[in-house]
Amino acid sequence: MTAQRSSVFPRSRTLIHPGAFNPVRIQSRLSQRARHVRLALQPGTSLFDGLVAPLLSLGIQSASMTILGGYFRALQYCVAPPDPTHEAVIRYSEPIDAGPAYMVFGNATLGKDMTGGAIVHCHAAIRTAQGASKGGHIITQSAIVGPQPVSVLATSLDGFDLRVAFDPETNIALIQPLQESHHE
Repeated sequence: MTAQRSSVFPRSRTLIHPGAFNPVRIQSRLSQRARHVRLALQPGTSLFDGLVAPLLSLGIQSASMTILGGYFRALQYCVAPPDPTHEAVIRYSEPIDAGPAYMVFGNATLGKDMTGGAIVHCHAAIRTAQGASKGGHIITQSAIVGPQPVSVLATSLDGFDLRVAFDPETNIALIQPLQESHHE
């Protein structure tokens, strides 16, 4: 039966990072306080603007978000195949145009890019107008909310910053929890 299973279920790819091994697999920080916010992203708004503007207006600069699903009149995403140069394990593809699509479910993170500006990193499962199920890294600036508001649950991560920083093990820039800085 084991031989039969191996032919039915292919072995998952093994990912080996190019940099020095870091024995701490998950970088984490504890937030002593948090605020929970429900957002309704308005039609015609980009996913980026619909998330960033209201959270920043509340003084929230780092957050974890759940997108509860909704229609987008335009949506682009990327996937992360193996990096052909082997400089990193993955390399994001060029944006893939899904056109009008329904976001079944998504998770997003609000943090700061390397210059201190807002960044939203989002992964989601979508269904295209043609009925195909897709998923990957959503291009939040070009994901435009469709005819109905899209509900989002956000939890602030107060007491530390989420910042993009170079990670020597993966050889790419990643969002990482860092000690709280004085907010710009």
